[in-house]
Amino acid sequence: MKEELKGPKVENLSVAIVQTVLEGEMSYYAYLISSRDDIMEGIIISSTGYGVDTKTGEKIRTSTLRHTIEILLPNEAAKIEPIMPDVFGLSNEYWVSFWVNDVMYDKRFVFPAESISDKNMILIKPLGLKGVLIN
Repeated sequence: MKEELKGPKVENLSVAIVQTVLEGEMSYYAYLISSRDDIMEGIIISSTGYGVDTKTGEKIRTSTLRHTIEILLPNEAAKIEPIMPDVFGLSNEYWVSFWVNDVMYDKRFVFPAESISDKNMILIKPLGLKGVLIN
């Protein structure tokens, strides 16, 4: 019974945090990257950050932001949101839900705390930018 509730497995979909220089300053953006062969529609993305303040031990949770993308074609990418370096010390979660041929899919992508750093950045080929990629 529990297996039926999970829904279909999401494959060939990634979220990346990439860096780019904007007006002379380093900026960071989250992107949704599809390497799927089908058209994704009605995409809803919720993002939030959470963790613990290392100085006080207090739990921290950012506001939850919601974004929509009407359609994402095969092998296409879409910008989700800017992300501030202030939250790189938190776990950053992107929950993606979408429709393909009247079937709903969803998947949770989590960037663990401190994982968005120069040492973890690779070239994200579909974007031509350096970043951290979660599949």
